[in-house]
Amino acid sequence: MTVNDEAVLDDPVGESLRGHHAHLARRLGRAATYAPEVATFATLAPDPGPRDWSDLARLLGPDEFADLFSHPAVPPPEWEPVFELQGRQLVWGGGTVSSVDAGVVELGADSVPEMLDLVARTRPGPFWSRTRELGTYLGVRENGALVAMAGERLRPPGWTEISAVCTAPEARGRGYAARLVTALVARVLTRGERPFLHVAEANTGAIALYERLGFRLRKPVTFRGFRTP
Repeated sequence: MTVNDEAVLDDPVGESLRGHHAHLARRLGRAATYAPEVATFATLAPDPGPRDWSDLARLLGPDEFADLFSHPAVPPPEWEPVFELQGRQLVWGGGTVSSVDAGVVELGADSVPEMLDLVARTRPGPFWSRTRELGTYLGVRENGALVAMAGERLRPPGWTEISAVCTAPEARGRGYAARLVTALVARVLTRGERPFLHVAEANTGAIALYERLGFRLRKPVTFRGFRTP
């Protein structure tokens, strides 16, 4: 497998849990998910049978949320659908990036309360108290207050997903999202990896930004979540 093998992006959750994020994984049989408060993403074998779904239900517990991300398998009928969202998977199609990190700061554990507050106000996607353990998170502060951030999430071999890109309403229009994404792209490329990301189909503004920065469409995806019986 080469560093830019796109096939691993067909199961980014499973590839991450088997590799770079193995230390954050919970497993039972062929089912796996992240540790509590890191992420709700779960994965199964490509061809799950009744035993696999039973293992995932036992792993999560009764009446718990199973975020299957873009896994195409259909759960048994007793699993309650929670959401279905159309989206896109984008991969980096640009060249090298010279990032100027002026005004960009790395966010540590002491920033988690501010990060959770910003996510609650902007809703960029799932983010929990331990999500920052998935990778590096960068932010921009104004007068000491965190007003924008972005970070690294899934890590299949040779790739790093950029996620949680958000800006407080009062700080929008100042180019913070582009600055943060560019800074993360530069860091990922320096490691010899390639950036990718996911975005909701309806988020046309974000899609336009990412395409302008150098990302291209790899494939449409459907995000789905269920509740265990």
